[in-house]
Amino acid sequence: MRPSTKFLTAFALAAALPAAARAQTPAPLRPDQTAFRALYQELVETDTSATTGSCTALADKIEARLRQAGYGDGQITRFADPNYPKEGGIVAVLPGTSKTLKPLLLLGHLDVVVAKREDWTRDPYKLVEENGYFYGRGTADMKAMDAIWIDAMTRFKAQGYRPKRAIKLALTCGEEGGSPFNGAEWLTKNRPDLVAAEFALNEGGGGRTDGKGKVVTASMHVGEKAVAQFRVETTNPGGHSSVPVRDNAIYELADALTRIRDLDFPLQMSPTTQAFFARAGAARGDDLGKAMVALSKDPTDKAAEAIVNTDRSYHSMLRTTCVATTLTGGHADNALPQRASANINCRVFPGETVESVRAALAAAINDPKVTVTTRPMRGPLAQPPPLDPKVIGPAEKLVAKYYPGAPLVPTMSTGATDGIFLEAIGIPSYGPPGTFSDPDGNGTHGLNERLAVRALYTGRELLTELVKIYADAD
Repeated sequence: MRPSTKFLTAFALAAALPAAARAQTPAPLRPDQTAFRALYQELVETDTSATTGSCTALADKIEARLRQAGYGDGQITRFADPNYPKEGGIVAVLPGTSKTLKPLLLLGHLDVVVAKREDWTRDPYKLVEENGYFYGRGTADMKAMDAIWIDAMTRFKAQGYRPKRAIKLALTCGEEGGSPFNGAEWLTKNRPDLVAAEFALNEGGGGRTDGKGKVVTASMHVGEKAVAQFRVETTNPGGHSSVPVRDNAIYELADALTRIRDLDFPLQMSPTTQAFFARAGAARGDDLGKAMVALSKDPTDKAAEAIVNTDRSYHSMLRTTCVATTLTGGHADNALPQRASANINCRVFPGETVESVRAALAAAINDPKVTVTTRPMRGPLAQPPPLDPKVIGPAEKLVAKYYPGAPLVPTMSTGATDGIFLEAIGIPSYGPPGTFSDPDGNGTHGLNERLAVRALYTGRELLTELVKIYADAD
């Protein structure tokens, strides 16, 4: 018989404690932690991918939980586009006592990247707890934070907590793509009153371990790269496959993609990334950390850059990156291809233009037979929020409390979040610390996505406390 989940979780939590603490008998989960785990499981086990799932179905379950906690009709708003009935979202409001302070917004997306069972070791839409980790699609991106936000809102209501500033929760669909509908964009364009706030807390922050369970840095997401998509395409008259020629659309595309693979954009630094490499590097104390510090002082230090580039996430943080993500080619098994194309997904460093990236791709390909065209943008260009001490300061104090010795560093996200839509209407968006990941990225958007058990429960405590500090601040 398998041990109960709560005792497995308690053991995993205890394993992360100092040796003196581990010597004691691990305590079972508290009732509130057990309820929180059930909420997290419900979120992970509700398929919300664009192909086989439904955000609306999960929003229904979330609404039921909010109403059970005491939220009424005037405090819950459901929204959806009739053309995309499975991509609905929900907004809930806990009223504040102040008539002058602007609300605090908690933002999260419910949708996940599609996962195929045949590719995964475990069922991607079942929460599996194993060896100190939770496995399942969305365990890290971003149903852990969704669960924390929902848990906080329901507990606040049930406890009769009355914050100074109203706390808003907006859970949307469409952040991961797969559909033209994006809930965060829809809210900012159609119901900006629902999300109006002093600032928002969103995904993108967190922390990073040394790969052995020790949290070495915590991060506050302050700004992000822009997402740009390009179509690389080549055409040809084609012909019968029994008479092959070197002038082949698929071969020409393959040559172009090889050149894109070998294209490395030049290093760039912003105030946020410079501060990140200086502080995160100093916290490491190894050769990589020393190189990070050296590079923050002198971005032209090629020896330091070479060492930092060995870490793929740091390499991406230093420059614009482009990668082929999908491709199509040919029209029949017995015909020479008349057309071949690929999508190139680029993450553009702040300050660089989309057109300059397109030009760099064309220059690297250096073939007049290959066209490079810009596809429609996902949304507006990101507008980095300020490093506001009122936002950063409380987070630093809580990181020191929950992750002693790990510095809080401002981080530019190499991914993309829905914060860009909020920033476009004047709402700064920050990704707070709380949970953390390993250097390999924890399978996010890939196979066997996972989140450390300790990251979930500690993140819940930290983020709930942080929300209350912000909500009660003048």
